[in-house]
Amino acid sequence: MLNALEVVTTVIVGVMVGVEFSVAFVINPILNALPEDSGQLGHAHGGRMLGAVMPVWYIGSLVLVGIWAIAGRHHDGAGLVVIAGALLILSVVMSVLLLVPINNRNKTWTPENRPEDWKQQLSRWERLHYVRVAVIIAAFALLVTALT
Repeated sequence: MLNALEVVTTVIVGVMVGVEFSVAFVINPILNALPEDSGQLGHAHGGRMLGAVMPVWYIGSLVLVGIWAIAGRHHDGAGLVVIAGALLILSVVMSVLLLVPINNRNKTWTPENRPEDWKQQLSRWERLHYVRVAVIIAAFALLVTALT
């Protein structure tokens, strides 16, 4: 049973990492290359769509890692799982305190109501997102290492 939990948790966290990596290094550069209105509307739509899914994914991943840490506490790699869990907690705290407030504003913007500093706000979100991606990649790497 523990083996199944380890694999399912690693796959779920890995896919989440892939989505967030894709947002940072594929989707956002594409949207940023579009003309202002199109790019901004794309960012707003992405904020609505992923803003609805990612909280469940982040918290669900954290819960799974917590269960793994408890269930596997006497197995090799348990310390790595605990550190991965701490990194996922950091990613959730970063999200709630830093990224979600910007996203909540961004997802309501249209070309008619966006603030003058909308580009600066999106740029700040992107910089913070790069840090969050690095944190969750580190967590994922620790989980994969704990499997071996």
